[in-house]
Amino acid sequence: MRTIALQTLPCATGAAKRLAGRLELGCDEIALHRFPDGELRVTVAPAAETTILYAPLDQPNDKLIALLFAAEALRRGGARRLVLVAPYLCYMRQDAAFHPGEAISQRAMGTLLATLVDRIVTVDAHLHRTPNIRSVFPGIEAQNLSAMPAIADALGADGLDPATVVIGPDAESEPWVRDLAARLGLQHTVARKTRQGDRSVDIDFADPALLCGRPALMVDDIVSSGTTLMVAARALRAIGATAVDAVVTHALFPAALVAAFADAGIRSIRSTDSVPHPTNAITLDKTLAAALSSELGTTHSLETTR
Repeated sequence: MRTIALQTLPCATGAAKRLAGRLELGCDEIALHRFPDGELRVTVAPAAETTILYAPLDQPNDKLIALLFAAEALRRGGARRLVLVAPYLCYMRQDAAFHPGEAISQRAMGTLLATLVDRIVTVDAHLHRTPNIRSVFPGIEAQNLSAMPAIADALGADGLDPATVVIGPDAESEPWVRDLAARLGLQHTVARKTRQGDRSVDIDFADPALLCGRPALMVDDIVSSGTTLMVAARALRAIGATAVDAVVTHALFPAALVAAFADAGIRSIRSTDSVPHPTNAITLDKTLAAALSSELGTTHSLETTR
């Protein structure tokens, strides 16, 4: 039996192969067959003692069933250790019951995944009031990596106007905005956001003079509806920003929204490859490989971990 191998859900073969290449591993694709009634048949490649499962968990419901079945087959096939690499981790938003009867999805998902795998590696998990991702997954190893080193490397290679101001959409974004700005040697600020609903927000800035006549780079962890980015871009343009660009870790929005972003004044939007998306411009294989080096018994820089 192989000592270590990587297998991927078919939705993310490109990113999985890049990671496998960096780790000097092969990459097998898990086969999925959908029956007429919607049920899935899952077929894995031969198990290794340690099997890395690559699965970005956007549009998660079918993928979670596929992971459940894949883990069963791999354990039965002899896998002693399963490592889930989920660059985007689903169902982390709901970490409390805000209304009677609501499920706490973060708790339920943490319990489920902890029964399937021995370790979870993710990137910029959407943790509001949960300070440590290990508390989400009882009894197993868990790491929440930062995408900011990879984003900084990509932006630095492209070259940025030194007058650029790095912008966070809300107070929650301040830690990673500060981190990215420091890596790029730029100033940063954070907007004040008041959410009226899923698709309605108000945005303003405490120091508009800082932004007038300068390029703005908006940074966010997750973009799904795109409302916050568009409102912020219009506010920045009204203040007098000379250009507005955006970079996000997880691009969950429909590709058709790119045109709407342009109409709102966003010159460009780039995302990491945490989920497959037309805006993917920043790869995470170096970040993930550093975290996974312990599985191979090799040493890489772990500066990308939080």
